[in-house]
Amino acid sequence: PAANDKATVLQRAREYLFPDRIDRLASLGVDLVIGKREGYRFWDLDGREFMDFHLNGGTYSLGHRNPQLLEVLRDTLEYADVGNHHFPNPARAELAERLAHATSLQYSVFTPSGAEANDVAIKSARRFTGRRKIVALEQGYHGRSGLSGAAGDDAAAVAFHSDYPGEFIKVPFNDVDAMERALAAGDVAAVMMETIPATSGFPVPDPAYLPAVRALCDRFGTLYVADEVQTGLGRTGKLWGVDCWAVRPDILITGKCLSGGLYPVAAAVLSREVGAWLAEDGWGYVSTFGGAEPGCAVGCRALELCADPATLANVEAMAGYLARGLEDIKGRRGFLTEVRQRGLVIGLKFDAPDGGAQMTGALFQHGLWAMFAGFDPSVLQFKPGLLVDTAYCDEALQRMEDALTSHGRRAGRGR
Repeated sequence: PAANDKATVLQRAREYLFPDRIDRLASLGVDLVIGKREGYRFWDLDGREFMDFHLNGGTYSLGHRNPQLLEVLRDTLEYADVGNHHFPNPARAELAERLAHATSLQYSVFTPSGAEANDVAIKSARRFTGRRKIVALEQGYHGRSGLSGAAGDDAAAVAFHSDYPGEFIKVPFNDVDAMERALAAGDVAAVMMETIPATSGFPVPDPAYLPAVRALCDRFGTLYVADEVQTGLGRTGKLWGVDCWAVRPDILITGKCLSGGLYPVAAAVLSREVGAWLAEDGWGYVSTFGGAEPGCAVGCRALELCADPATLANVEAMAGYLARGLEDIKGRRGFLTEVRQRGLVIGLKFDAPDGGAQMTGALFQHGLWAMFAGFDPSVLQFKPGLLVDTAYCDEALQRMEDALTSHGRRAGRGR
């Protein structure tokens, strides 16, 4: 049996998993090993309780071990296993139909992760257009597999010699002119866009930016791929982040919360035209675990919960409530300089190049787990769940206040 004492787990992880990750978190005072989890809280193996404002990138938007999703999973496992990828199954067919209705697109290609779904999107765009080039954002993130990694962080792709600078072109976020220059030659298969780029700290697009990119794609025969792995499924107050700007993509990527945090499932949802290869080549993409029956069964219920008008109304209400609380803190605490927000997609920028990372450590000491933005550590990703209430938000705001107070004392900032 696996050892469950914290020191042994940390030692094994350092020796056999990812020593650099363990050491970097330890430098922030973070030595977390998650044990019990429930709702929007979890407990370390040593019994410490934490509020979860990371949610594994939004995987737990509906809470850890959501009872409704657990019931679906248990019921499904009474009669099913992962299934056979050569054949349809009831849950897979149902989830595909529900995603078609939810996106106004047609075909779903299921994968075990968002990175693989982005790979499918790139391959589909290339097959449809006959072009190879992909335009993405300079600080975008689409996963760390081969194609998805090349479309994202250049440094990581270069480290593994899987960068293709002649085929994956990067442009600045919110820069329409740069996007037009990148597309003007008419040789780009797709623009890949996180609707609100997560790993660069959730900068919110200008009101006209996404519609302008959509118009440029139409003008130059380029597909628009909306990576909604983090901003989709209700986090913005709309079911999909692109709905906030009335943009309809050619391909939409979803994952994380679709799994309910219980069984991996993600999807590339394709328009009928772009997905025409599925009518010609049924084995153009295969995955043993993509579209596994338990994951699709959970995904059907997760999608239903995220799209529920009551859930979306709660997102809007709690977004407003937290916005007022965070602006109040910002007005009194000079270290917090900017609140970036669309619904419950929130980035907090601090007055230091590594201010978000500092706050990850400070909040950890006060029982709140939130992760800094990997491409901009001055920003803290602050991700409440979709079903939180005002009492939970009040508790989190108090812990933020306490963390800023203790951090200020250590840094000699006073108030």
